[in-house]
Amino acid sequence: MLAGLQNVTFDFGARTIVRDATWHIHPNDRIGLIGYNGTGKSTLLKLFVGEYQPSAGTVERSRNTSIGYLHQDLLSFDTSESILEVAMHAFDKAKQIEKELAQITDALAKNETDELLMQYSEKLHEFEEAGGYTIEHQTEEVLQGLGFNNSDLKRPYREFSGGWRMRVLLAKMILQQPDLLLMDEPTNHLDLPSIEWLEKYLQHYKGAVVIVSHDKYFLNRMVKKIVELYQKELHFYTGNYEYYETEKQQRIELQQRAFENQQEYIRQQERFIERFKAKASKAAQAQSIVKRLDRLERIEDVEIERPDIRINFPVDKVPGKVLVDLKGVSKRYSENVILQNATAEIERGDKIALIGANGKGKSTLLRIIDGSEPIEGERKWGHNIEEAFYAQHQLESLTLTHTILEEMKSAGSQKTEQELRNLLGCFLFGGDDIDKKIKVLSGGEKARVALAKTIISKANFLLLDEPTNHLDIHSTELLIDALKRYEGSLVLVSHDRYFVSKTANKIWEIKDHEIKEFKGTYEEWVAWNERMAKNGAQGAEPKAKSQVQKEKETPQVITPQPVVNTAPNVPINKEAKKELQKQQRLFQKLEEDIAALNAQKSQLEAKLGSPEAYADKNIFADTEKQYKSVLAKLTELNTTYEQVFEKLMELEGQ
Repeated sequence: MLAGLQNVTFDFGARTIVRDATWHIHPNDRIGLIGYNGTGKSTLLKLFVGEYQPSAGTVERSRNTSIGYLHQDLLSFDTSESILEVAMHAFDKAKQIEKELAQITDALAKNETDELLMQYSEKLHEFEEAGGYTIEHQTEEVLQGLGFNNSDLKRPYREFSGGWRMRVLLAKMILQQPDLLLMDEPTNHLDLPSIEWLEKYLQHYKGAVVIVSHDKYFLNRMVKKIVELYQKELHFYTGNYEYYETEKQQRIELQQRAFENQQEYIRQQERFIERFKAKASKAAQAQSIVKRLDRLERIEDVEIERPDIRINFPVDKVPGKVLVDLKGVSKRYSENVILQNATAEIERGDKIALIGANGKGKSTLLRIIDGSEPIEGERKWGHNIEEAFYAQHQLESLTLTHTILEEMKSAGSQKTEQELRNLLGCFLFGGDDIDKKIKVLSGGEKARVALAKTIISKANFLLLDEPTNHLDIHSTELLIDALKRYEGSLVLVSHDRYFVSKTANKIWEIKDHEIKEFKGTYEEWVAWNERMAKNGAQGAEPKAKSQVQKEKETPQVITPQPVVNTAPNVPINKEAKKELQKQQRLFQKLEEDIAALNAQKSQLEAKLGSPEAYADKNIFADTEKQYKSVLAKLTELNTTYEQVFEKLMELEGQ
């Protein structure tokens, strides 16, 4: 065991964060620590590193365990050193040995003795063990992986913004290679290429890693265990975040059924007691039942800390078919060319995700679409457009003297105060929070207020720049649900791949100073790129709109249909065609079987939820047995479904 909590209770003032918690972290563990915002996830990490001491119980740390802790408070660090020098502090031990080697070398030049030669040999070995010969190369490699250019490495650390500073500190921490790495929202300041690089790095990391993150996609790929801080207790799940969601729902359903079953049993017993307590022949039996009920270990009702409140985007007007038309657009900042003669079109119903590395001009393109960024070329606005733009600079438009509730009322949505309170609850403002003045809010809190105002604006066209940055997983899910039901069009920038995959039906990427459009979801775009790379067609990327117009063709993309036409039209042999048709029939049969099982599952759930099921324990046991059997079959069929789908992809690619 590297570290752990043993029966730990921690009180923060009058508030209990965790009660009687036991948690052991072992070598090579990959753990996701989750919980609603404000429940105390970061506080738990601080217990491990000794910043806080428990109110009761013990925090255990192996004497030789080294711990690295990445957190937002590190941004207070400042220095005039270059970012390369800051990151290379990870190798301070090697650099100290290097100084000692230099001193021994000087001494040997004056007087060569066996003792000095022995010291030199030992220090040289220590230097090699500490990676002394490769420290600069390793540091450059990690910094470049996190998005820095070679020209950045010698620039002073203090010249960089908070997000880039955090990357430098992340580089330093992973170069130190601690036995236990505690990471609090590590993807917050990373773009997509950097997140993907970090994932690959951590997958081969030799130490244990505990991650606090609101990025479900990142958690699904990185962790093998979930620890949930919920209602002041730790709950453990052996699997990734997707497994946790399924397992937690089943636990809640089972607990709810067990609670309802027990409540029905208690009511029956209490009715017996009430009816026969005064009857002499039954009094002893009634008293026995009273004692039995007193000894009964009560099952608690399921409590939901954060209810699922629907967020609605009202739309007043229907726009024309084309919302924005960009023709021959060029944009540059000095020598930095963002767009060159680029062409693109946004149509009614489009939900576009702008993706790519930082510095490629995603936020600039949003402002070009908005009309607030000067350009060369033509930007044509469509008919009947009501636009709302959410971005960091929109925070400046908030009225500092307003309370949060007053600011929401000023948006003119005509919503009632209770509706506004419910909406603000989705964005992590509960109770008396809504009476806080805007001027006392943190940057993240102001961002959430601005996002909430965007949502109630009745706009039919939304521009969203990193909308999930200050939301927890639950709030992000509510926003995803709202955007799925939103009847307007939108363009968004986000590094949260799960959010993008659930909201976008088109992908835009700025590449070679043009806007490359892909008609499909993020997952389809990733699969398409992987297939192109696998087939040795890395250059065959989705074409820009301007190229489409010139060549009168578009790349075909993966769709969720059984028959997928993503490859060029080349003849396939008869055997391959026969196998393809066989897989298509199997795919269709699996879809039908899964639909039938889902219908059966719904019927059994309804049966389990009825009081009649609890009246006869044999009926309940039989129904529950059927329910578990259906779940097992569904799991098996879904696995086969995925395998057949992959086979279809492979056959279509031939």
